[in-house]
Amino acid sequence: MGSLKVGVALWSLSAGETEEGLMNALQTAAEIGFQGVQLWNVASYGPCVLDPDVCVGAQRTEWRKRVESFGLQISGFCAQMSGPTRFGGLDEAEGIDERIAKTQRCIELAVDMGAPIVTTHPGVIPEDKNDPIYPIIRDAIEQIVRHAEKVGGIFCIETGMEPAPVLRKFIEDIGSPALKVNYDPANLLWYGVLEGVRELAPYIVHTHAKDHHPETKRPTVGQGAVPWDEYIALLKSIGYDGWYAVEDESGQNVVESLRQGLQFLSKY
Repeated sequence: MGSLKVGVALWSLSAGETEEGLMNALQTAAEIGFQGVQLWNVASYGPCVLDPDVCVGAQRTEWRKRVESFGLQISGFCAQMSGPTRFGGLDEAEGIDERIAKTQRCIELAVDMGAPIVTTHPGVIPEDKNDPIYPIIRDAIEQIVRHAEKVGGIFCIETGMEPAPVLRKFIEDIGSPALKVNYDPANLLWYGVLEGVRELAPYIVHTHAKDHHPETKRPTVGQGAVPWDEYIALLKSIGYDGWYAVEDESGQNVVESLRQGLQFLSKY
């Protein structure tokens, strides 16, 4: 067994639409051998069990204990929004106030459950500050991270929707200790996995472990184009000692894919 903290993005197995589904997914994660789980707490199609407006009060402590009963730790949460016309939700003005408030409540839940990291794709961050979308997404994320500062949370932008230098400049423009990065190497194959780590190094606090095979399109870790040896060595060299949450959203042979991913990462 290697030294990495390897968990699973639990929505690979279940987004937690029902208590039974969430418990079954936790059991499967434990049986595969993962150390931790990243949990889903916003579903665009309707409430899920860990939605901050559903899981309230003492239920948050109860669910943390349920996770721990499987021998699992919580690495963080994902609060993925969508706007009226596109994926992301924080780059469209229509209805944005509620999406901001919902994300803030997700951070409160994460803090209450002892794992203060919340990740998301907020939308595409424009490179040009004069782009009309820039002030929309900047104001939204600033409101979220200022709230995170107050409650002790961390809001992470997931890589992949813009070049790494654009994301870094955006983070530095806001200038909050509560604004960080969830690094997904497969999402940055088009830019450069190692280049992205070097660019975003000061801000990486959580990662997804996902691959991409150029022919089969499969995301199984260790079976695609991500340069894992160099990538993990580089993360270690910058002092990263956080989670690698294995993710497979393909819906095809997911349990076996996750098992193979864990086995692959266990050698490091």
